[in-house]
Amino acid sequence: MTPLPSQKPVVTITYCIGCNWLLRAGWMAQELLQSFSDDLGGVTLVPGEIGGVFTIYVDDQLIWDRKRDGGFPDAKLLKQRVRDIIAPARDMGHLDRKSDG
Repeated sequence: MTPLPSQKPVVTITYCIGCNWLLRAGWMAQELLQSFSDDLGGVTLVPGEIGGVFTIYVDDQLIWDRKRDGGFPDAKLLKQRVRDIIAPARDMGHLDRKSDG
């Protein structure tokens, strides 16, 4: 019997269709796939109900909710939150360095 390969985490981004946030969700998906191409099983975009929904999950763990967290994450914060779940020991290079501003 051949062992099953380990499942890679999947990110799910649910976005409000009435707010036209598909492009924002797609851009975030692209950023994550570019940074974590070897570590993710995929990124799924889910059209959500009208009402301002914008949530991001890694598997079943909520890492961002627009209403709870106050807006949208920037790419750096989003990548750090995903990294902290899927590969906590991974160095993100310049994303982990504090800016002098």
